[in-house]
Amino acid sequence: MATFHQISSQNLECPICLTLFNHPKSLACSHTFCKDCLECISQTEPNQQTLTCPVCRKGTPLPSGDVSKLQTNVPVSSLVDEVKTKSTTCTACEMDEKPPAVTYCQDCGKYMCKLCDSKHSGWTPFSTHTVVAMSEVLSGKVSLKRRRKCKRHPTDDEECFCTDCREYVCHKCVVLKHLQGGHQIEDAAIHEEKLIENINELQERTKSKKATIENHIDFIETQRNEITSMMRRLNDDIDKTYEEYMQLFSTRRETLKCQVKRLSEKLDKELQVMEEESRKTIHHMNTMEELVTNGVKVPLEKDAFSAHDTLCNDLKSFLGRDDPDDQSPRGVAERAHKISFSKHMKVNELCLGELKGYTWDVKADVELRVKDSMNCITRAPDGKMAVGSRFGGIHLYSPDGELHQTVLKDVIIRQHEFLSDGRSVVRDTYEKTSLYTPQWEKLDVTFETISCDEGGHGGLTVDKDDNIYVGYRKPKKVQVFTPQGGKAVREIMCDGCTPEQLFSFHTTGKLILKDESPVVCLDDKGRKENFIKKEGVYSYPAVCRDDSVIVAWVKHGEGLVSIDRYTRDLEHMRNIITYFKIQKPEERNWYYLQEFESGEIAFCTPDRLYIFDAM
Repeated sequence: MATFHQISSQNLECPICLTLFNHPKSLACSHTFCKDCLECISQTEPNQQTLTCPVCRKGTPLPSGDVSKLQTNVPVSSLVDEVKTKSTTCTACEMDEKPPAVTYCQDCGKYMCKLCDSKHSGWTPFSTHTVVAMSEVLSGKVSLKRRRKCKRHPTDDEECFCTDCREYVCHKCVVLKHLQGGHQIEDAAIHEEKLIENINELQERTKSKKATIENHIDFIETQRNEITSMMRRLNDDIDKTYEEYMQLFSTRRETLKCQVKRLSEKLDKELQVMEEESRKTIHHMNTMEELVTNGVKVPLEKDAFSAHDTLCNDLKSFLGRDDPDDQSPRGVAERAHKISFSKHMKVNELCLGELKGYTWDVKADVELRVKDSMNCITRAPDGKMAVGSRFGGIHLYSPDGELHQTVLKDVIIRQHEFLSDGRSVVRDTYEKTSLYTPQWEKLDVTFETISCDEGGHGGLTVDKDDNIYVGYRKPKKVQVFTPQGGKAVREIMCDGCTPEQLFSFHTTGKLILKDESPVVCLDDKGRKENFIKKEGVYSYPAVCRDDSVIVAWVKHGEGLVSIDRYTRDLEHMRNIITYFKIQKPEERNWYYLQEFESGEIAFCTPDRLYIFDAM
């Protein structure tokens, strides 16, 4: 006779995991499953507020999407606990009092005590059988593979499977019921083999699908990392641009403050001259008064009396002069009051603002040491202006127009630029580019530039990263070198423009070049972005320390120059100099424009250096 455990355990197995129920939960259709099994199923539901029964496919509302809130099948849970607590007895023994089972044979479908297990393991035909310990069965780690007894014929095993009824049946049920109904019957073992094959196929497909999805997850992670990297680069670009713009604003602020300082010094000097004249007048009056006062010390006679009369008359004449007029110092103050700061409001203008209410005028007019010698001028890091000579040498001038030093006297200068560390890049008339230390000593660095015959003369500039740009007129292109020399790291075709003079912005990779008459702005790919030109005049541009652009418009035939300031997008900001008369060079129509570190503007002809300042 079957034990309680044997009878009950067959009806207390979860249809999903095929082990004893663990926290059994009932669905609305009355089917019962383990809580963990239902949670696994709920994760696959498209709508996690409803749970579909895996047996009858009916839906059960899932409170708050939480399986644990489903009703617990208390009777089943109690029976499971009772089965687990009752000992399973040996079903292989023939004695009435069955000893406790210690193992279960999956192939024989028998529970075995120690003695039966020993006999079973010692019989060769059973050596391939799968035997599991009862502790693993009761803990749910192992599902039992056993033939169930037929409910209608308890002594017979369910060795057949009806594919129409989807159930295992015994031979008697097959004959008495299923065959009469025309049902399709299979041997239980064959059905299980098919089931195993189907499960194995599903496992392989699952494995393949999982691999595909895992690869997809890896791909997603790769994309996430790429996005993170891109976002990091964007943040770095934002920070870098912010720092560059802050530096740009700081430079512009410094330039404006230098202008204010120079204006203040000029106005103060005018007042100082007036003050000194007035103090000289007081000193003169004090001297005359002292001399006249000497006449009361003793009686005056003859020459002394005549001298005293003369001094008195001189003092009377001096005192008869008009009193000092406050209009002159007031005029100086009024000129100061007219000076104002105007901030720029246009979105596309990256400029702090500018000073208004004052004029520019020539501060110095210097004749170069050698006539018709200037080839280029460059802003030097120490505040001077370097004038390169086509007859040899670089002459360094102060903002006051004073010549301080001449270097590289034996080097013919075609173009010249400074690196950020004070080293110099020199391009000679044979298109050979060389590098010099801040002390003007030549370095052993070679640049593989294009020959003079093939390239032709062009501009030279250095960008914010100390890359060196060498322009060529004939192929209309620019080669870019690092300070280490060697071959060009890249080339920029100038969109049909001729890079006669070349300038780099401090915050972008853009270039400004002089193309005969127009001034052209190129992007870092060499594409023309903006340009400006005026009919009948020649243009000579320069990029200032704050990335604004100044352009000298020269009427060579008339010897007139006008200078305007533009944004880096070449939008007009203000006029600086209008039709200033220069001494027209006799031989070459060649000019250069630059801004001093302190803000003065240098305009150089082949013969003369003009320095303009706020007045």
